[in-house]
Amino acid sequence: MVLFAVLALAPGDPFAELATNSNVPPEVAQRLRAEFGLDDPLAVRDVRWLGAMLRGEWGFSFQSRMNVETLIRGRLPVSLFVLGSAYAVALAVALPVGILSALRPYSVFDHVATGLDFVGFSLPTFFTGLLFILVFSVWLEWLPSIYRADVDAHGLAFVLEHARQAVMPVAVLGLFQGAVLTRFVRASVLEVVRLDFVTTARAKGLSEMITVGKHVLRNALLPVVTVISLQVPAIFAGAVVTEQIFRVPGIGSLLISAILASDTPVVLAITFVYAVLVVALNLVADLLYGWLDPRISYA
Repeated sequence: MVLFAVLALAPGDPFAELATNSNVPPEVAQRLRAEFGLDDPLAVRDVRWLGAMLRGEWGFSFQSRMNVETLIRGRLPVSLFVLGSAYAVALAVALPVGILSALRPYSVFDHVATGLDFVGFSLPTFFTGLLFILVFSVWLEWLPSIYRADVDAHGLAFVLEHARQAVMPVAVLGLFQGAVLTRFVRASVLEVVRLDFVTTARAKGLSEMITVGKHVLRNALLPVVTVISLQVPAIFAGAVVTEQIFRVPGIGSLLISAILASDTPVVLAITFVYAVLVVALNLVADLLYGWLDPRISYA
């Protein structure tokens, strides 16, 4: 309701283009405003929108002139692919680097990893994105700077071309989140590895791999899972910026264009999708608690 009110009170008119077009009669623009209820009071429009959402009707896009559900359904898979790949990269970087840094504290590896971590999460994604474009697209000409959804290929060539286009946005988003998560993994493992039960496991003659894998990680990953679930909104916010830089045809770039065009149904629908994804991923994190710690029961 707050978001609906902010969008309604913000300057801008979704049919301003029609009003300035001399080829469109004024009565046509007025009829469209009446058809979409833009002249109704704010409370009436809000209740009407809420009722439509409860019925599963997401409305009609003022800018694209199509159903919002169809518009989002065509953009959402690209965003999920980029976000999922970026988080996989982040975990692939954070887990091994954080664990090794904690097992060898204040070593050369730990100092180098810590320094790179600080650099990684200090640089915003819009800066690293432009830097990647400058290096890999302009200077080396290895990767395309713009993500194109209409790839003229089929089969394996289609998959490889999409993967090639996704390398830079996935790397920018994944390395940033990986740098953030590495610090949490290191701190959590470093705290657990000094506890008495780990010392006892080593004294009983268990190998370092079994001690770390079976006793340290399952306890150390509990706070890391919490951090990951709390970082989900930040991932989506970073994805919006990254999609704008690389022109990724996802819901992040669609959100920016909808805000600029005062396309309220699209903005509200994308916000709803983000909210559902955040809740779903937090539910996954809650279920992981029970798997990592058998003392947690959901019965």
